[in-house]
Order: sequence, then structure tokens, then C-alpha cells
Amino acid sequence: MIDDIKKDAQTRMNKSVESLRHDLTKVRTGRASTALVDHLKVNYYGSDMPLTQVASVTVADARSLVITPWEKQMVQPVEKAILASDLGLNPTTAGTVIRINLPALTEERRKELSKLVHGEGENAKVAIRNIRRDALQQVKDLLKEKEISEDDDRRAADDIQKLTDQGIKDVDEVVKAKEQELMAV
Repeated sequence: MIDDIKKDAQTRMNKSVESLRHDLTKVRTGRASTALVDHLKVNYYGSDMPLTQVASVTVADARSLVITPWEKQMVQPVEKAILASDLGLNPTTAGTVIRINLPALTEERRKELSKLVHGEGENAKVAIRNIRRDALQQVKDLLKEKEISEDDDRRAADDIQKLTDQGIKDVDEVVKAKEQELMAV
């Protein structure tokens, strides 16, 4: 029973770290990345579709993306989706090819993005701590029902704390790596 609780907590903490990694791919750094536009939705015949399902997105060089819609009439909706997004990017259209040039980040913008990354990291840490709280509560419930001893309770609490410390360490590493990526010129 305690092993199941610990495994569940471990899995959920790992998912929190992975979620953070996924969320941070959307944060723009100095380099072009297809993950920057993956979350965009395009109006495709009345329904919103992910950009990757209506066009191919490739990295042309370190500072530009090339988006090629699969259908010619999709050029305008893709362009509108990029302009309407919160990315602040201006697409350039040449026939059926849309180019996005990523301007170099200013020092001020880098610091803003760094704060955003730290905020996301804190949210992930809060999620991990909530998982710890839930796991500890489940162990306490077992103790109340006299299914485990107090020694087992204490050992489980120590193990759960170790899992939490590891999860928070992983979050710190992810945040630090993203911050270094942001600050690299």
C-alpha cells in the first residue's frame, strides 16, 4: 500500500516536471524553434485545428521559421493565427510560403522572459508540494485505520520527502537550463 502511494507520487511529480519542460518550449529564446508555434490554432473550415495539422513548420536558420500550408487557401488563416497570437511576430508571405523572422531579444525582454520562466518553475514546485501533501495524507489515513505502524508512517514520510526534494531539484535544473538558453546571446 505504501509502495503504491510512493509510486503514484513519483509518477505525478515526474509528470509535473515534464509539463514544465513542455510549457517552457513555448517561451521564445534567441533561437528559432518549431515548438514556438506548435500551440497555435488555425481556423480550418469553421473549426480550430493545431497549426501542425494544416501546415509544415521548419526551421530555416537560427532566426527564422518557414511555414508551408498544405492547401493554398490556408495561407490567410495561418497568417491571421500568427498575428493574433501573443508571440508578437510578423509573418511575411511569399506565394504559399510564410516566413517568420525572429528579431533578436533585447536585454529587457530577456529579463521579462526569465521572470516568466521562474514563475513557471514556482508553479511546478507548488504542484510537487501538493502531490507530497496528498501522499502524506494517504499515509496518515492508513495509520488512522491501523493498517500500518507509526514506524512505517515515519519511513513513508521520509521517502516521500526525498521524492519531493528530487522533484524540486529537477525543476530547478530545468529552470536553470532554460534561463541559460535565454541569456545566451
